[in-house]
Amino acid sequence: MDYISLRNLRFVLHEVLDLGQLRQLERFQDFDEEAIDFSLDAAKQLADQYLYPVYRQMDKNKAYYEDGEVHVLPEVGEGMRAMGEAGWLSANWDFEHDGQQMPLTVHNAGGLIFQAANGNLAAYGFLTTGAANLIRAFGSDDLKDTYLEPMAQGRWQGTMALTEPQAGSSLSDITSTYEETEEGHYLIRGQKIYISGGDHTGVENVVHLLLARKKDGPKGVKGVSLFVVPKYLPDGGDGKEDNHVTTAGIYGKMGQRGYVAAHLMYGEQGPTRGYLVGEEFSGLKHMFLMMNEARIGTGMMAAGSASAAYYASLKYARERPQGRHPDNKDINAPQVTIIEHADVRRMLLFQKAVVEGSIHLLLQCSLYEDRYRAAEDERAHLLLELLTPVAKSFPAEYGNEAVSTGMQVLGGAGYTDDFPLEQIFRDIRVNSIYEGTTTIHGLDLLGRKVLMRNGLAVCYLNEEFLATITEATTQPAVAPLATALSSSLQGLQAVMERLLGLARMEDARVFLADATVFLDYFGLHVLAWCWLQQATVASRALDTGATVGKPALGEDDQAFYRSKVQTARYYFTYVLTRAAGLKRTLLAEERITLDTEPALLV
Repeated sequence: MDYISLRNLRFVLHEVLDLGQLRQLERFQDFDEEAIDFSLDAAKQLADQYLYPVYRQMDKNKAYYEDGEVHVLPEVGEGMRAMGEAGWLSANWDFEHDGQQMPLTVHNAGGLIFQAANGNLAAYGFLTTGAANLIRAFGSDDLKDTYLEPMAQGRWQGTMALTEPQAGSSLSDITSTYEETEEGHYLIRGQKIYISGGDHTGVENVVHLLLARKKDGPKGVKGVSLFVVPKYLPDGGDGKEDNHVTTAGIYGKMGQRGYVAAHLMYGEQGPTRGYLVGEEFSGLKHMFLMMNEARIGTGMMAAGSASAAYYASLKYARERPQGRHPDNKDINAPQVTIIEHADVRRMLLFQKAVVEGSIHLLLQCSLYEDRYRAAEDERAHLLLELLTPVAKSFPAEYGNEAVSTGMQVLGGAGYTDDFPLEQIFRDIRVNSIYEGTTTIHGLDLLGRKVLMRNGLAVCYLNEEFLATITEATTQPAVAPLATALSSSLQGLQAVMERLLGLARMEDARVFLADATVFLDYFGLHVLAWCWLQQATVASRALDTGATVGKPALGEDDQAFYRSKVQTARYYFTYVLTRAAGLKRTLLAEERITLDTEPALLV
């Protein structure tokens, strides 16, 4: 079942990121190369058995709402419990919470396997992990004792209940309220919309991590607190005491039809209890722990979908005969498979460049998180903060384009439901909307992350760029790529200087008008950095004829490393070159979007 490359995951983990360095930290001392590879193999086996076989079924037999219940395929619950029983929903938790203290980098590598196999089912599980992580980080001992185990086992679903009808991403404008009772719990009242995993028959209970404002409390973010709000009260004897969380319905979605998005009402048909998580009025601060995890998770979902599309396209291209080479006019000659055509290889290379570059970036961010959490590495934390908008948005935006390109490889067949590309195309589109639209992440990158600590994070990233460029110049096969990146980074520096100048002289509307364009421009350079690292490691392996754990390279290994160098060359020639046009836009004096009056959009 080809939907992701374990060989590529091992290459990134062991050879590019050198994950063995984490064993120097006491928390991760048990995770040697053998343990990591075993974990990846186990994830692939679980995905092959429980996730991949029902991907198409979840689309054709979509979730539906009837008589107050949200029905999903039984396989959704089976997959959730399988991930839980195998330890994947709690793998990076502490031993004391029945976790494995698995590095997040390894955990997310396993997550990429699950997302590529079936992002719709995997999302239920890892959304639950994110919700449980909030309880683990900020909840009372009583909340931990009550909720963590059934959530880790995949028996209870977790959600992130933020969005409201009048407040999408503007969380300071939420109107759901809470008021304290003498019994120690709180009464919640309000509505939430688009709540992923918000209600379904695949689990025994649903646990909402919900933001609400104190009734008659402070306005804005200062009045917002975080609560655990279960569908059923766990202390109700049989665990089925109704907490009056009412599902008004679910949304009919373009894609991800087996992954529920619910409209929920709290406290309208009876009292809804909530249990405070952490400090009162610290709701948004606490929720950002889950939101940042979810942003990386959204990037993983997109990269997984793009990976599945790539391998489906590659398989089709190797099997589908059509046409002959342009220099062969003999009608009696046999047709060649379409992978023989240069333009089909161009499209496949684009998919491969996006998928494997995105996977590298996501695992790099995961490694920074591991360093920060286990060793309080402030440099790693700042790099993670800076790169998170790119890790969320690049796989989503370019992954969408990659899947569309995959459909083009299949031609008319790609537009039919005989092949998975049309479903993947519908499924991946939402990832540029989930967890903040691409626009929001552009604003975050340019308006906050570039400026934080007086640009220290950017300085650290420039040091990473320089170290990679310096190392790459020692490998003749990739030295020209190093030169190209170095030259393009000078343009990035010029763009940043101009934008920062606008920030000093103009109001925020001018400075941030093209923040999304800047995010794209910045991201292209980040992915070029990733590809230069991969190409340098691969080139060195080809030069020496050996690599980590392999004193001599076989034919398959040589082909793998040559593929890495070739894909890097493709990225620099066909994709990074887009940066030149974006640079011209960002340096332009015209203020077209600002000067366009709404009345002109007729």
